[in-house]
Amino acid sequence: MVPVRRRGGPYLRSRTPPPDARGLNLPHDPAFFIVASIAVILVGIAKGGFAGLGAASMPILVLVMDPVPAAAMLLPILIVQDVVGVWAFRRSFDMPTLKLMVPGAIVGVFLGWLLATIVPVDAVRALVGAIAVIFGGYRLAGAYGVSPTIKGTLPNWVGVFWGGVSGFTSQVAHAGGPPFQIWALGRNFPPNVFIGTSAIFFAAMNWMKVPAYFALGQFTTANLQLTLVFMPVAIASTFAGVWLVRRLSPARFATIISLLMVVVGLELLRQAFT
Repeated sequence: MVPVRRRGGPYLRSRTPPPDARGLNLPHDPAFFIVASIAVILVGIAKGGFAGLGAASMPILVLVMDPVPAAAMLLPILIVQDVVGVWAFRRSFDMPTLKLMVPGAIVGVFLGWLLATIVPVDAVRALVGAIAVIFGGYRLAGAYGVSPTIKGTLPNWVGVFWGGVSGFTSQVAHAGGPPFQIWALGRNFPPNVFIGTSAIFFAAMNWMKVPAYFALGQFTTANLQLTLVFMPVAIASTFAGVWLVRRLSPARFATIISLLMVVVGLELLRQAFT
């Protein structure tokens, strides 16, 4: 399955090209690898210390792939990278928050899978674009101190609800961070507990998504080959993120990426509706 451009944006063919000299079914368009590399690098940099930047990777990748195969291609990379975060913070997490949000996430992942089975590709593309615009705007608002959080004592179902929203947006666009933060930031956790709870929550949720993408038939040989090709890029960019976070302002870098999310999201909406 390779990306080709049709009216309204790039799509994946159902027919794969002849294997190259190494027996791999890979795209031959250099633009695909440039754009996909940018998306994967953002995933790695996010894991290296620039929390939240990974939400921009999926909208960028959808510029050159259909949304569901793009998400399936990124998922094994995310799972491998989760190992480091879970191990590092395995003793620093809030179990009550996980007990509230994980059940909601299960429902959200299921609804995201169900959506992908019943709507056309442009509808999913539009949803990814809308999520990018909304969450990019959310992060820009946070840069000016107006990002919403939920504080105080609230019924447990509110935490379950935001867990569900996080599961849904994560299944559709690997963008479950902002809904999780809306609930968790208001709990006033110490930084290590917040990071550890987030790491464990998203690691668990990424494994929940594996059966969903299997059911959608997206772990194809061609897609897994792409994952293997880009895995070294993701690992290298994780170390680059660790290096960069000590030299650049994460807040300023996040603002730039948030603006990029809004621009890319608007482009995906344009593609979906033209």
